[in-house]
Amino acid sequence: MKISHYIFLGFVSVLILFSITTFVNFSLSNAVTENNAYFTRSTNLVRNSSRFQRNVLTMVNGLRGYLLTGEKSFVEAYDTANIENELILKELSSMLTDTLQINMLQQIKELNDQWTEEYTDPLKQAKMSASISRQHLDTFNRVYKEKFASGHEQAIQAALQEKFKTFSAYEYARRDARKEELAASVINTNILSLLLTSASIVLGLFIIIYVTMKISRRIKVMTDMANDIAGGNYNVTIKDTGSDELSALGDALNHMTEELSRNITLLKRSNEELDQFAHIVSHDLKAPLRGISNVVTWIEEDHKQELTPKVSEYMELIKGRVIRAENLIEGLLSYAKADKEEIEKEEIALNSLMKEVLDTLPDMDHVRVEMADLPIIHGEKLWLFQIFSNLIGNAVKHNEKPGPAVKIYYKERPDHYEFFIEDNGNGIEKHYQRRIFTIFQTLKDRDSFESTGVGLAIVKKIIETKKQHINVVSAPGKGSVFSFTWSKD
Repeated sequence: MKISHYIFLGFVSVLILFSITTFVNFSLSNAVTENNAYFTRSTNLVRNSSRFQRNVLTMVNGLRGYLLTGEKSFVEAYDTANIENELILKELSSMLTDTLQINMLQQIKELNDQWTEEYTDPLKQAKMSASISRQHLDTFNRVYKEKFASGHEQAIQAALQEKFKTFSAYEYARRDARKEELAASVINTNILSLLLTSASIVLGLFIIIYVTMKISRRIKVMTDMANDIAGGNYNVTIKDTGSDELSALGDALNHMTEELSRNITLLKRSNEELDQFAHIVSHDLKAPLRGISNVVTWIEEDHKQELTPKVSEYMELIKGRVIRAENLIEGLLSYAKADKEEIEKEEIALNSLMKEVLDTLPDMDHVRVEMADLPIIHGEKLWLFQIFSNLIGNAVKHNEKPGPAVKIYYKERPDHYEFFIEDNGNGIEKHYQRRIFTIFQTLKDRDSFESTGVGLAIVKKIIETKKQHINVVSAPGKGSVFSFTWSKD
């Protein structure tokens, strides 16, 4: 299975667990919302029940007060309480969903209707008519005795109160049950959420650790292989039997190593053949050049008097061409060997090295050299000698101005030095500045033995071998500034 599949499955698994956790908590939230709505409805229901019972007491007291005193205010209190109770019964009926409570409320309504229709309303009407005539007063007294003498009215009233107590107690019991159910649901949800979250974390950590170990171990093998390749060992391979992306990368690295090994072998063989070719060609070319030079010398020595001026001029031209050809051959050999020699690093006092360089360069007596106090560095002395001698030699060789001057200085950077060779010479046009580092490219006349076009190519080759940089800043008539970097390592 591919690594991406492991990651995808892990992500989907964690996502599913978190989705379940979210769903459970969402369900709990809905349950809490529903329970809050229930408690609000239950509170209203209990409050209305209490109001109904208070209104019954108000009706009883109002009726008795009216029967004893005949005051109209007692009738008004009775009527107000009676009307409010009718509204309360309607409101309670619309609020109830429990069948048992609906039946209880129906019984309460029937008892309330029986109480008002059979007892309270007839007594109230009889009392209101008692003041009309003696006959109506006798009727009131008779009705009063009939209704209260049996004690049936008190039994209905007591039953009504008891029904409401039972109704309220049942509602309180339902409320307590809902509280316990909600509390248990909260606890269960918290436990389930904790378990699911813990499972998600454990699963996520397991996937991360597994994938990390699976990847990091194999990446380390590939890193070690890359380091071996960078160190020149091209015979390393990775044995990976997997079928994921890293296995494909390992196969690609193995293929790359094989190609590198093959190409390096071919390159080494080509370099060896080129070195042999350069030495053979230089030897084979030098022999006839020496022969030509010797013949010219013999002719000049043995037949000097017989040579016409024109022939003597041709002889000098031949000698110049021979010398130039020899210089080109020497330059070619120097260029071929520039990065082939194994040179040990050593501590180099650049001030002393510069003195050696200046002493070996010709025509330095008429040159003004301005040199800063240079550092002591660690590096290949022969290479630095070649770099400075070629750069300074070129600065002098190509300077046709009177009073030639060369300035040598440096700047220290955090991890390297940057050296500068500045001259007041003719300068170099922009389009020539990149070509001057190509072998056999020169700004001087081709017939001049002093300009073979190899020096700057050697400098560039050495600096690139060191993985450093060389640059030139110049303008015609304003001199040139050559700079190169040298690592502190």
